[in-house]
Parts: sequence; C-alpha cells; structure tokens
Amino acid sequence: MMQMRLEADSISVHRANRALVDNVTLQVAAGELVGLIGPNGAGKSTLLSALAGIDRKASGTVTIDGHPLQGISATERALQLGWVEQSGTVHWPVTVERLVMLGRIPHLPVWCRAGAADLQAVENALDICDCQSLRKQQVTTLSGGERARVLLARALAAEPTLLFADEPISNLDLGHQLQTMQLLRGFAQDKRAAIVVMHDLSLAARYCDRLYLMHEGRIVSSGSVAEVLSPQNLADVYGVSVISGCESVPWIVPDQLLRKNISAAQDARKSI
Repeated sequence: MMQMRLEADSISVHRANRALVDNVTLQVAAGELVGLIGPNGAGKSTLLSALAGIDRKASGTVTIDGHPLQGISATERALQLGWVEQSGTVHWPVTVERLVMLGRIPHLPVWCRAGAADLQAVENALDICDCQSLRKQQVTTLSGGERARVLLARALAAEPTLLFADEPISNLDLGHQLQTMQLLRGFAQDKRAAIVVMHDLSLAARYCDRLYLMHEGRIVSSGSVAEVLSPQNLADVYGVSVISGCESVPWIVPDQLLRKNISAAQDARKSI
C-alpha cells in the first residue's frame, strides 16, 4: 500500500466573493512528483499555498502523514515542508551562501552556530542547484533565473521531506530547466515527495508521476499523464488543439487556437 504523505479534502479559497479554489481534493504519495497544471488564473498557486499551510484563510482539511496540518508545530513544519515561491523576491543584499544557510535555521538550537552537518547541507544544495559559482555574490544582483536556483537551494538545504514548488522553472534557461526537473524527480524518492506548479506540459509529461489539471478553481482531470493530457482536456481547458508524441521523450506543442472555446470561457468568467 502506498504511504500518503499529503491528503487534502474540500479545499476552498475565496477572495472578494470569488472562489479562487473550489472544493479541491487531492493526494500525494511517498515517492511521487505530482504536477499542478492549468491556464493562468486557474488557482494553481493559490491551491499550493493552501496545501502548504501558508494561506490561513483556506477552508477544508490538509493532513501530512495522517496528522492535521493545523496541529503540526511551526518548528516541525519548517523541518518537514519545503517551500519555493513563484518569482521569489529578496530585499536585502546578503550573499548567496548566507541566504542558502538560512534554510538551516529550523535545525539550529537558539543562539547556536551552524555545525558540520549544516555546512555540508548548504554545500550539497549549492552543488545540486548549480549555485557554487554564485556563492559570494549578493542575491540582489542576480538575474531572475539565478535567483530562482538560489531559492530552490535554500529550500533544499533544510532537507525537507515534502516539497512545494511554484513554477520553479519559469525563469530558467533550457539547460537549467532540465536540471531542475531532474533534481525534483530525484528528490521524490522513498518517503520524500513533491508537488509542483508547471506550465510546460512537455516537461510535466516527462517527469511527473501524476497530474492534476485545474480550470477556474476546480480540478477537472487527475491521474496519469496520458489520462490528463488528452486532446479533449487540453481543448476544453486551454482552448487549443495540440500536436503531441509519446515516444521516448513525451512532447506537446500547441497547434491551433480554438477561439470559440476561449470566448465561451471568457463569457463564463464574466457571469461569475
């Protein structure tokens, strides 16, 4: 039987009388890399923050390893849960090395210096995120893609067992996109698991175990890559027809814009 690391039931988030997330239920098992996909405004990032316990106004229940998220102490959350936000901003001119070291704070007793294990965890995170050459630079001088890699390194330095990543490849070049997806795939092994928000459907198909497709705050399809990324689902949700292939490396390319579908979706949103 698969060990469920995260189970969410009836998750809803409302803002200004609008449902950004509407009655979502999902699961993430140990060893899984689960992708949240869907068009802009579908509710993916809002759902991810609710699952991680960051959005305190969300309703519904989230359990981690069978324990209600609300009952887990802040310290234990920091030790177990890793968070990588979308387009993370750093407002102070610290070095990359110092910022990544901040990921070790949950492991350090009050007023204690970092020990050998902490230093090694930082070195490992810098290595796997290709940030060694950046370690002495100030974070505020980095490009968007470099900063994204550093923030992922900070999350991994904490050695979490459940990782939440919001569009971690959106600012990366092609090489670092592949590197990051391989890293996430490698992370989600044994008891560890990850849930990631993505827009690149080809990379989602290549690396994720299962997908949840969101549209207008709801899960409209979930399951295997083949089940979720069907031509009909993509036409209904994205308003496009696609050309795809499932050889050794899956690929999905938008083909034609189905304007009728998009107009219908726009009309539906106006009626809310």
